[in-house]
Amino acid sequence: MSEKQPISILGCGWLGLPLARFLAGEGYAVKGSTTSEAKITKMKEAGVEPFRIAIDESIEGDIALFLDCDILVVNIPPKRREDVVEYHVGQISLLIDALADSPVKHVLFVSSTSVYPASGGEVVESDAADPDAADSPAGRALMYVEEMLRSEPSFSTTVVRFGGLIGPGRNPAEFIQRMTEIANPAQPVNLIHLDDCVHIIAEIIRQETWGETFNACAPLHPTRGELYAAAAESHGLTALPEEGASDSHFKIVNSDRVVEKLGYKFLHPDPLAMARGGN
Repeated sequence: MSEKQPISILGCGWLGLPLARFLAGEGYAVKGSTTSEAKITKMKEAGVEPFRIAIDESIEGDIALFLDCDILVVNIPPKRREDVVEYHVGQISLLIDALADSPVKHVLFVSSTSVYPASGGEVVESDAADPDAADSPAGRALMYVEEMLRSEPSFSTTVVRFGGLIGPGRNPAEFIQRMTEIANPAQPVNLIHLDDCVHIIAEIIRQETWGETFNACAPLHPTRGELYAAAAESHGLTALPEEGASDSHFKIVNSDRVVEKLGYKFLHPDPLAMARGGN
């Protein structure tokens, strides 16, 4: 394709803003949405056209102009509230109604590995089959929303299920300072660095890989005990006591498909190296 397609990113927070900045730097015309006035300036500085968009019981902001694009990245995670399933489904229903009147051809939906049950073993993309088996209410909400978007005929949807996010402001060394013990120390972790999140989304867009579902976690899965021990040692922190015996309430997220389909090579394959680093 000779001309890069215009992109809108719904939700320019911890992940969305660096993604918008990266895509703008790659020559895409990028629009970004936020509910924060402070982010407006940051988006302008990043070469991103800013919009104030809020989706609650209705959509606030110029959603028609925001959706005047070819590709929409949806990056609004479920809110922490008791009615999270109904609320998030309602948000995306409003968005789908707005998309029906837009020229958007492709949607990239940022989901989470919380859609999988804690099966006590490895999970691949096809293992998320039952919303009621998801790891959390947020996971159930995401599963319903994934299916809603996939079933829409007017655009094609690719879903990326990220593991636990790590990077600037989200290093285990920062978490450990707010903890009193390491719970479930034998539980394997499923983490992904911000850099990899951004580059995987960019590769999907660059390769025009639509109508797909990808897991996205670092290929190595140390235990929680190993992760926080590495973070404590490298940052000069006191190691915390471990609490909880090994059990079967865990999962190991397999991300082979993103490697095989996209030819992607993880920038940060080892969570222990991430924990020892500063961001």
